[in-house]
Amino acid sequence: MRCGLTEESIAHQLELQASYISTLKQSSYVGWWTHQRFVELGVVVDHVRFLYSQSNVSVVYYEVYVINIVDEFYHPLEIDVFLIGIEIWTKRNPISTNDDLDQVGQDFSVWKSTNLQHDAAHLFIKELNGLKLGVAYFKGICPYPFNCAVDVFEDKWLSVFAITVAHELGCNLGMLHDTEWCVCEQECTTRQRISVVSCGTGPRLCILASPFHGNIYRLKHCGNQVVEVGEECDCGFIQQCQHDPCLVSCKDYKFMPSGTLCRQQVNLCDLPEWCNGTSHECPDDIYVQYGMPCDSNSYRFKKMCNNHDTQCKKIFGREARSASEICYNEMNTQGNRFGHCGIEGTTYVKCMAPDVMCGRVQCENVLTIPTLIEHSTVHQFHFNGTTCWGTDYHLGMSIPDIGEVKDGTVCAPGKTCLCRKCVSMVHLPKYCEPLYCSMRGVCNNKQHCHCRCGWASPYCSSRGYGGSMDSGPPSNIKLEGSHMEGNMGFLLPLLLISWVVLCLFCFLVLCTKERRGERK
Repeated sequence: MRCGLTEESIAHQLELQASYISTLKQSSYVGWWTHQRFVELGVVVDHVRFLYSQSNVSVVYYEVYVINIVDEFYHPLEIDVFLIGIEIWTKRNPISTNDDLDQVGQDFSVWKSTNLQHDAAHLFIKELNGLKLGVAYFKGICPYPFNCAVDVFEDKWLSVFAITVAHELGCNLGMLHDTEWCVCEQECTTRQRISVVSCGTGPRLCILASPFHGNIYRLKHCGNQVVEVGEECDCGFIQQCQHDPCLVSCKDYKFMPSGTLCRQQVNLCDLPEWCNGTSHECPDDIYVQYGMPCDSNSYRFKKMCNNHDTQCKKIFGREARSASEICYNEMNTQGNRFGHCGIEGTTYVKCMAPDVMCGRVQCENVLTIPTLIEHSTVHQFHFNGTTCWGTDYHLGMSIPDIGEVKDGTVCAPGKTCLCRKCVSMVHLPKYCEPLYCSMRGVCNNKQHCHCRCGWASPYCSSRGYGGSMDSGPPSNIKLEGSHMEGNMGFLLPLLLISWVVLCLFCFLVLCTKERRGERK
């Protein structure tokens, strides 16, 4: 059994692809990969395989778990493989799978181009035709119609089949077969396999863009930490359940008492949450309503108080500060990796004049150049005697962008940055105000009152334990303590007065006794 790709077929495929893609880069990048790759993989299961699985769609879904194993294979290469869709041919095969595997691959490449959205698509078939376990288009990742492969899945062993899928996907990515003299831990096993056609240029930029998480296909099963239909709870696997903040015992599913703090308040923009006593899940992470002022130059946004100066200090040190507006005007209107207002597909978007303060942060008074991870680049530019410092961000970086101006940053009087646009604060919807909470609490991001200790939701108008309808019930210990403190505050003056009266009474008694003694 072998892969269907030979040296001759690889050469033929590259010639064919070159006729489709004039910009195909033929020379390989011989160095290490410096970017994270994200492969969005679509899977099609043929009708014969469906029949072999007792015509049970659930069984087929389970078999597609093979993609998880493939993802583990590619993890050391910094390639994430995401399953974005499954199609099962339950009625019939729209293409013939009885032909030679090369012909099946060609027919599938035509069929899938109009039926799937993907970086790569793989067809799982049951029948083995000849000695080939699979066939793929070499370096076919991303550009249609060559981004596909056919994998033969004869039996039920997922671990064995995963090797076939990983192998054919490697062919899609441009990985070469090991040569006769290639030995483990020698340079060839790394350099040859990772010389993947410089996927950072030309038509293969698709695997540098991380997928939208809503597009990722997730199979329902017990232990995935998602409460699905038919489940009362799902804290994950045993090891994960042991660290669940609201679960005392994973074995017996004993929940922590109501009012147990499960998520602490991390800053002034955040709000705490408590277990409700009937679920292992901590309530959603709630924070202060967006748009509430932090200080004179920032507003609360998703648990943070952002401004240009704070960002500069985080990147370049405490002496750094936001640069003058000329830096923002000059840099963020360029539309390159050092200055832009977002990335659409693979293109940097130039900032419009009103939005330049919401592009990339520009700093000055930089005394030290920071050490940044993931081959980030620090840049320095001069404009009319002004020095501007900043950082770049480009496709393939798997870390958050530290250099983008954060939402909630003030960009003009009465305006704040939102999605790289400078928008008016009056246009931001607010359905909750401090008066709505009787001035005894704050509005949270779900437009509900989060009351101070001693007052009850929903409007903080009556005595209670604090919190909100979203936070879970707070413990009443603090409230009882506050009542005791209030009672003590009332009792202390009475005790003091009583003590003074008692002293006066004793003094009068002593004086009376002395006078009686003198008379005698």
